[in-house]
Amino acid sequence: MGMEELIDIYDRDRNFTGLTVPREGARMGEGQYMLYVLAIIQDLQGRILITQRSMDKHWAAGWWEVTGGGVAAGETSEQAIVRELAEEVGLDVADYPLERIYTYENVDPEGGDNYIVDIYRFKLDFTVEDVKLQAEEAIDCKLVSFDEIEQLAERGVFLHYRRIVQALETMK
Repeated sequence: MGMEELIDIYDRDRNFTGLTVPREGARMGEGQYMLYVLAIIQDLQGRILITQRSMDKHWAAGWWEVTGGGVAAGETSEQAIVRELAEEVGLDVADYPLERIYTYENVDPEGGDNYIVDIYRFKLDFTVEDVKLQAEEAIDCKLVSFDEIEQLAERGVFLHYRRIVQALETMK
């Protein structure tokens, strides 16, 4: 990348603390949080778009996931999800209504890994052919039923499974 990626630090109520730090190696103190976003992208048949992480990722290489990433410094959660979908899967959702269906927080004082995650849901008219993967992020993608996600989770190769289940529960 060359350019250092910066993130803003928030408090538990999502207020900006005034701190901006490099993402690489960032450790959160007590009451400090990073913001992340995830997208459940469904086609008109209700299938969910999942991508396979590239094999050179230092964490969860080759695992399957839904699209998402970190909120950059100066960005809102909403701006981040639009940017991530354009960058990682080449889908332009700038003109779509943003439906945030779930938010959760992770607190890990030992690891300094405190974060808040917003999960959005999109229902789009698209096919796998419309997806343009970001080479360094993902090596494959597919549209799958929830059962298929469940099977990947049972094999231990699907990220954020429990949280996606919780998010989808809110929609039933």
